[in-house]
Amino acid sequence: MKEFTDQDIERIEQAIEAGDETTARNEIAELHPADIAELFRTLNLRQAEWLFNLISDNETKADVLMELDEDDRRKLLEGMNPEEIGHFIDLLDTDDAVDLIQELDKDERQEVISHIDDMEQAGNIVDLLQYDEDTAGGLMGTEMIVVNENWSMPQCIKEMRAQAEELDDIYNIYVVDDEERLVGILPLKKMITDPSVSKIKRVMDPEPRSVGTDTPVDELSLDFEKYDLVAMPVVDTIGRLVGQITVDDVMDEVREQSERDYQLASGLATDVDADDSILAQTKARIPWLLIGIVSGILASLILAGFESQLAAVTALALFIPIIGGTGGNVGVQASAIVVQGLANGSLEIKEFGKQLGKEVLIGLLNATVIASVIFIYNLITLPGDFAVTLSVAVSLFLVVMFATLCGTIVPLTLEKLHINPALATGPFIQISNDIVGLVIYVFISKWCLGIFGA
Repeated sequence: MKEFTDQDIERIEQAIEAGDETTARNEIAELHPADIAELFRTLNLRQAEWLFNLISDNETKADVLMELDEDDRRKLLEGMNPEEIGHFIDLLDTDDAVDLIQELDKDERQEVISHIDDMEQAGNIVDLLQYDEDTAGGLMGTEMIVVNENWSMPQCIKEMRAQAEELDDIYNIYVVDDEERLVGILPLKKMITDPSVSKIKRVMDPEPRSVGTDTPVDELSLDFEKYDLVAMPVVDTIGRLVGQITVDDVMDEVREQSERDYQLASGLATDVDADDSILAQTKARIPWLLIGIVSGILASLILAGFESQLAAVTALALFIPIIGGTGGNVGVQASAIVVQGLANGSLEIKEFGKQLGKEVLIGLLNATVIASVIFIYNLITLPGDFAVTLSVAVSLFLVVMFATLCGTIVPLTLEKLHINPALATGPFIQISNDIVGLVIYVFISKWCLGIFGA
């Protein structure tokens, strides 16, 4: 495979415009499927279909399909009939095949599966489709090398050679008993150092680390990172080996989840990409923007009840942005720490009380520092307005404390309710803190003005 450059893209695009099939075919023949998929992102649908049809090797075509973004892949698939799609699925590993089929309409899935020539492959796909796509069962593939614990080493090597012919990559050699239960992993080193051992079970590594079919993706990613794994066996409820998950599958899923979380935290209602249509992007952005408008109206109603005090003491209005901005920033900081801890495993939901106590202490320190700074500043710049000075300082102290608690409790609660806690790091926290911050400021100011006067 040659290195993919901007000059390659330019030559291929020129060949496409000129309709030069020979040049275009020669150019892409030496490219990696991932590079071809990257090239497709610069083309319109008509050009992409024209170039895709020039790829002579069907396995390369199948690999290109899986390297494409989901939206681009869907567009290409829409131009194919079920028989063509079934033929490509025949050439994919089961985990990739399942991913592709899940992107099809439910009515189309059965017809595509019926056109898969390899009945074993079709059966494996049907079995895998029953699992949730965000679990180990939904991510695993069934392509792996499996040996029996009672086999001799020569028999094991013979069986491994036969199984390896159907595999692109070999990560682990799994050992099962007569009931297909996972009992160990055979290190390749043992095959070299103990070539004449009588039984595999005498040299295997027993009690291998494995996961159940219903294990969530976030737990899988933590295990892969913690134990530096490249592959992990998947077992059913009675310990039978049913599949294998590789690190690339986990990383792909983690990347997709991270993108979804980032967009959710940014106030996007649905998953969108930069090249999505104007209408699709507008639909994703508008919900939280409308909620922001509603919160702004609520804020104006709150301030309307405070109009007489603002008219009498105009200095109070100067600090409204500080109250809202500080509360939003503190809440986002607190929630970001909690969400990150939940994601990387450093914080567990059972530590709710411990984390809350820790954040209360942090909030007290932050609130004291912030309130002290604004109190001293106002004493110097507003020497005759002690009521304003005290109002702003006390309000900021309470707002920081509320925002800290809100930023901690909300994501932990969402996690406990099985709702994505990333929601708590975006506009939700900002808006709630803005409204509550204003309410606190209004009541504290009225109280201070009532005691100390304007």
